[in-house]
Amino acid sequence: MSLSTDRTRQFEAAALPHLDAAWNLARWLLRDDQLADDAVQEAYLRAFRFFDGLRGESARPWLLGIVRNACYDWMRQNRQLADQVEFDELRDSEAAAAPSSSPDAGDPARQWEQRVQGERINAAIDALPPVYREVIVLRELEEMRYEDIARIAGVPLGTVMSRLSRARAMLRESLRDERPGDAGGRTHHVNV
Repeated sequence: MSLSTDRTRQFEAAALPHLDAAWNLARWLLRDDQLADDAVQEAYLRAFRFFDGLRGESARPWLLGIVRNACYDWMRQNRQLADQVEFDELRDSEAAAAPSSSPDAGDPARQWEQRVQGERINAAIDALPPVYREVIVLRELEEMRYEDIARIAGVPLGTVMSRLSRARAMLRESLRDERPGDAGGRTHHVNV
């Protein structure tokens, strides 16, 4: 077995299990399936090129950091960072609200309501500026630890916590509007 083949197999064993997470992050950041495919491909090429530099670390945060950088490179090149929001330590350090409870899964009306709510949540996440969208995706969808998110984003742990708090507040505000399909104009508040 050649050295190159062994290196390729080691890379595949370390990186391929995280392909779904890599695509998920790229899709949420770039908001486009094809662009996500391209960014993940570029990131995996970069990761393979620098794979020898990964020593004793978990491959997932290292790889997702490369995916994040590939996405931000694309956004910079295509001027997609116009929706960035300036970071404000005081505003972005507010506490998050309590989690919501899940409805009865056996009721078709509840299932429909849950699907509609899921679509609203996805749209609200999609509307977040990239710095907030990435922490929500990494924490809530990919269930990553704060320390790993900090490593991926290249920011201090406190900044991750502040951004996450701010992202949750922005989602709560976005979801506070009346839910579609409600009779009588009642307003429902959703805890995120």
